[in-house]
Amino acid sequence: MRLSMVLSIIRPVGPVVIGISLGFTLSLLSVTWVEEPCAALSRGDGVGGAGDLLQDGNSAVRRPNSVHAGQAMESGENWEPRIIPFKPSNPQNVQKKAVRSRYISTELGIREKLFVGVLTSKTTLGTLAVAVNRTLGHRLDKLIYFTGMRGRKVPHGMTVVTHGDERPIWNMYQTVKYILDHSINEFNWFYLVQDDTYTEAHRIEHLVSHLSVDADLYMGRPEEFIGGDPGGRYCYGGFGYLLSRILLLKLQPHLENCRNDILSARPDEWLGRCIIDYTASNCVEEHQGVWYRYFELGKNTDPEKENDLRFKNAFTAHPVLDPIQMYRLHKHFAKIELERAYEEIQQLQLEIKNTSGLSADGDQSATWPIGIKRPFQPKTRFEVLRWDYFTEEQVYSCIDGSPKCDLGGVDLADVADVISTAMDELNKKYQPVLHIHKQQLVNGYRRFDPTRGMEYTLDLQLEVVTQKGHSRSITKRVHLVRPLSDVEIIPMPYVTEASRINIILPLTVHDREYVAHFLEVYAATAFETNENSLLTFLFVYDPFEAQQVSQNDIFSQVKAKIAEYERKYSNVKIPWISVKADAPSQIKIMDIISKKHPVDTLFFVAGVNSEVNSEFLNRCRMNTINSWQVFFPIHFQGYNPTVAYHGQQSPANIELVRDAGRFDRDVFDEACFYNADYMAARTKMATDVQENEEILETLDIYDMFVKYSNLHVFRAVEPALLQKYRQRTCNPRLSEEIYHRCVQSNLEGLGSRSQLAMLLFEQEQGNST
Repeated sequence: MRLSMVLSIIRPVGPVVIGISLGFTLSLLSVTWVEEPCAALSRGDGVGGAGDLLQDGNSAVRRPNSVHAGQAMESGENWEPRIIPFKPSNPQNVQKKAVRSRYISTELGIREKLFVGVLTSKTTLGTLAVAVNRTLGHRLDKLIYFTGMRGRKVPHGMTVVTHGDERPIWNMYQTVKYILDHSINEFNWFYLVQDDTYTEAHRIEHLVSHLSVDADLYMGRPEEFIGGDPGGRYCYGGFGYLLSRILLLKLQPHLENCRNDILSARPDEWLGRCIIDYTASNCVEEHQGVWYRYFELGKNTDPEKENDLRFKNAFTAHPVLDPIQMYRLHKHFAKIELERAYEEIQQLQLEIKNTSGLSADGDQSATWPIGIKRPFQPKTRFEVLRWDYFTEEQVYSCIDGSPKCDLGGVDLADVADVISTAMDELNKKYQPVLHIHKQQLVNGYRRFDPTRGMEYTLDLQLEVVTQKGHSRSITKRVHLVRPLSDVEIIPMPYVTEASRINIILPLTVHDREYVAHFLEVYAATAFETNENSLLTFLFVYDPFEAQQVSQNDIFSQVKAKIAEYERKYSNVKIPWISVKADAPSQIKIMDIISKKHPVDTLFFVAGVNSEVNSEFLNRCRMNTINSWQVFFPIHFQGYNPTVAYHGQQSPANIELVRDAGRFDRDVFDEACFYNADYMAARTKMATDVQENEEILETLDIYDMFVKYSNLHVFRAVEPALLQKYRQRTCNPRLSEEIYHRCVQSNLEGLGSRSQLAMLLFEQEQGNST
């Protein structure tokens, strides 16, 4: 009995005891028992002094991570960490802080690919050089025109360098010197060509991408020197020539000697002799299997009828007699490149289709169309993309919320283009066996997929005609995709947040009660924070109010409020202007303001309900670019508090949430633009105003910039521009479209659909009881 009790007590502890025993045993086995000489292991030099030895006669056991203090002192080792200060070799010449490059590409020595210089003259700068710029300039990163002399007017959009002398050799010397002084560290390849030569930009860029940047290369059409000098060959300038950066760097120290010592009648021959004499590099048309291809044009060469294979593969064609021939050559070569691009796309699609069959999913892994991203897959029901139904005349999803509206503008052109493309593809697929003619569009659906583009589904009623003349009417469904193109970064002019904004606040008799809140918000933003802005009030009187201004000024309280703020802030002045107008249109008002300000003034036309803050003013400065872009913000309009906060207390400030308001797309009153841009658009509008003066009331500033200027009209939602709810007063004297937008803004600004539906439901419940 006692034995069993003892065993019952020991049994749970047994595994623990066995584990501890095994642990001690394994730890003793892991110790290295080696008899080593103490002197050999206890030396203080090198790394060997880092181990401590416990000596028992001739045997020693190593105990790592342990050092005897006395031994460390005897061996002279200091085991405490030490900070060694930096002492320059020359204390008087201490290096300053390192200056980093602005761009990492500069620090790493990364250069652009190709520099193109066009050699022109005063007589051809406005003709052939302009034709070269229109066919070549938009495809290259750097294109500069070099001329001896030029006229007073330089063609727009061209960078022209004038050397001041018409001598050909002097101009070539100055051109190479300019390249060495300004661009030698920015580019790897330099291409020089005359203005009477057509150059296919894609092929030249493709050529330099297959050449080593370390080569001493002088490439073009080789030509013998005058007199048959056997010393080498130069590159004929008519077909252009390619120079490597390494070659020009070797030529740089000897360029002055070439100018003084080498005599020649041709600039290309002079440059070739200079390169051969001082770099020992001859002109070549082939390098490492890559050929420089060119074609010499005849007097009556027709690009459309030329079948020579050398012409189709040429990089350059010379001589071009006039700009018309330059444009015809550009059209021909652009057509060839487009056909080659389509062939390459078809080959890539075929390769994708063949290789997709080898994947785990088989042919299902290939998307339609081949090479286009898969359709967007919604994760929740709120992300499902909507299909819009349309016919050839109407669309059943309108911007204003109407259930049906007529097709027009770009929507009409889009539907017509899609139907035409569908018919072309069907005939391409079934001809010559069948000829297909469209009878009508039965159903049309479209949706925008953010991952791939615009998708279309068409039900077409078609008439199919066989080769024997038999016809039949059928209905066929087709699917089309208008894919998104590559995103392109558009270079924009530089702007700063230091520009001064002139805020223009037009006021009518209906706006008086809202001025106090506007000034309160604006004072906290501008007066107390030294915001770089100037507020100007524009009081708009109708003819009757203007007659009574001496007895009863409708804006007297507003003017008193302005004087109060001027007394409160002694360094602030708030100017105001009074005007008389039957129909206070934006253009008529801005005509008065524009004449009183310089052309470089930045305007912000504000609404009296707008809550102006520094964040929005900075965005107005950044989004408005002189001679480039105007900005029309879409403010966030609060809903009617009695509808949005039914039975609850409304907050003091507007909350940027869905149930509190909406971005009012029907209002175009707020605008940011420069006075010079307004005056330019207004000048173009003057001829139409002479024929029809009512156009000043039928158009607003937004419509004027869209129709009478070439500027970018940037319209976007602005979360920093808030407005409290207000029932706007719509003036029927203005145009029908402006009046309709005003009414629509009032209707949609009452509340959201769910809030309005809840009010109707409560009203019906109350009527039923």
